[in-house]
Amino acid sequence: MPNILLTRIDQRLIHGQVATLWNSYVGANLLLVANDAVAADTFRQGLMNMAAPDSVQTRYFSIQKTIDVIHKASPKQLIFIICENPTDVVKLVEGGVPIDKVNIGNMHMAEGKRQVATSVAVDDKDVEAFERLRELGVKLSIQRVPNIPEEDIDSIFK
Repeated sequence: MPNILLTRIDQRLIHGQVATLWNSYVGANLLLVANDAVAADTFRQGLMNMAAPDSVQTRYFSIQKTIDVIHKASPKQLIFIICENPTDVVKLVEGGVPIDKVNIGNMHMAEGKRQVATSVAVDDKDVEAFERLRELGVKLSIQRVPNIPEEDIDSIFK
């Protein structure tokens, strides 16, 4: 079984907050971005590599590749999965990736979305994905950074 320490939804994927605060908090040695677009974009990968600590490996896999290879991970790999949106997390869980908790970080405001927490805006598709994750037994939490309290998760479903 892969050693997944944390799965986080953050539209920015790897950036300073994820690379320093969250990664230090969980103690991962592998940041795995599961995202179809980024898996094919070496420029974006290079930018994210600049934000990642030197002591941490990075991988940029498509959703399907993550599903296909996650069970081959070494127990020594302490994995922090970062996804851009809840729909991708649903695909991972339904594909057999053993995710039991998801930290919801930054989901930016955009047309058709409503603000439900300090840094989380959702639309109907996002809400459906979060409902599906709950059905699958995944615990959800909203927390921008590790040292502040979690925000009300039920605000997503109102």
